[in-house]
Amino acid sequence: MAKQSGLGDNFYIGGFDLSGDTNSLSAISQPLAALEFTGIDKSAIERQGGIRDGNMQWTTFMNPATAQAHPALSALPTGDVLTSYFRGTAIGNAAASMVGKQLNYDPNRGDDGALTIGVQASANAYGLDWGVQLTAGKRTDTAATNGSSFDTAASASFGWQAYLHVFSFTGTDVTVKLQDSADNSNWTDITGAAFTQITAAPTSQRLQSSSATATVRRYVRAVTVTTGGVTSVTFAVVLTKNQATRRL
Repeated sequence: MAKQSGLGDNFYIGGFDLSGDTNSLSAISQPLAALEFTGIDKSAIERQGGIRDGNMQWTTFMNPATAQAHPALSALPTGDVLTSYFRGTAIGNAAASMVGKQLNYDPNRGDDGALTIGVQASANAYGLDWGVQLTAGKRTDTAATNGSSFDTAASASFGWQAYLHVFSFTGTDVTVKLQDSADNSNWTDITGAAFTQITAAPTSQRLQSSSATATVRRYVRAVTVTTGGVTSVTFAVVLTKNQATRRL
């Protein structure tokens, strides 16, 4: 794949699309604690990996409109929020997601009249994940739909994490779930990969496999199903299919 710029990216938090209000992201990091295990017979430090972490920092513009930056960020919720950076908007493109605490909302009014706000979120319990987009940025379904598939090249048995943002919803209910396939033809629900039934928006959720050795086959897709009917749902999904043993 060719080198890429950061043009056409998206940024979501807790089911709000703040792409148009976000000026820049200065940090999308997943640091790993380094634990020292140096014996007295060594002439250099020995280290092993410790706890994973995650951090996102961004600059946003003041936008007091409904569902935009100021109402979405200024409340400083004490609970966890889900943040996702989408590198472009295409199925299979990279995306970084993190459940964490929003730590601040710091406006800065420059002497040139510009008003920007610095915001930071730090991971809580899970760390930051890089995965792939299973929707081309935001996707809108007006009925139960089988989404387009993505070829991950091979099956893997190291577990998974998945992330959902729901931006708007009209109807009775809809459920977003993930499926996999060995041949891109015969599909099966991925065990545990059905998000909580949606009856209102905005909302967001993180899921993970119950086992660190859970298998995800070569092809993956996001589908929607409904029991009472859906008029319209707009959402975005990220899947991290682990390629090596990982503590979930």
